[in-house]
Amino acid sequence: MAEQAELPQERPATQDQPQNIGRADQAGRSAASGPVPGRPEGPGGTVRIVDLPESDQKSLRTALRHDTPLHDLLGLEMVEIGEDHAVLSMPIRPQAFNSTGNLHGGAIATLIDVAAGTAAARGSGFEPGRQSLVTADLHVRYLGRPHGDQVYARAQVLKAGRQLIVVECRVTDVEHRVIAAADFSMMIVPLRKPLRPVASAKDTDPDL
Repeated sequence: MAEQAELPQERPATQDQPQNIGRADQAGRSAASGPVPGRPEGPGGTVRIVDLPESDQKSLRTALRHDTPLHDLLGLEMVEIGEDHAVLSMPIRPQAFNSTGNLHGGAIATLIDVAAGTAAARGSGFEPGRQSLVTADLHVRYLGRPHGDQVYARAQVLKAGRQLIVVECRVTDVEHRVIAAADFSMMIVPLRKPLRPVASAKDTDPDL
């Protein structure tokens, strides 16, 4: 894979103009853990999702959307995943609108939560199969309305302790304008069973 130029953090990662990215997960379910065997990586263990074979891209998309209907409704896509960061995209479409025809704050918060949770899982000592990851808090500042047809969330781990992982996240539009900024933290907790059984889920899956 050709080495990518380093872009400013506030510029969004797109399929045509990505930022540095991280390792894709083998099945996509826990993009939080493990590289795709045999896949080339860029500087710092980064790789663009668009550079993966179509079958791997499909696995990632299925894992992100199929088991979480809300992700499918919002059309979330993984753009980059790295050793301590993640970039996701979300289309601006009616499924994510509020009653006034604007992008719903809850849709933006969901995008942030998934991007920051993925970055936290990648950039910490989280041990899949032995532990769970849960969101401890999320503070979103809404700074403006987006232009264009996509928004992008770039989440970066600031500090990863033995239990608490602190992440910052910026959401930008296609014109690289910052429309939201967030502080996020996630906790590593003992493995726990879900509130309700889900046929496709395992007890060892991260709680993302």
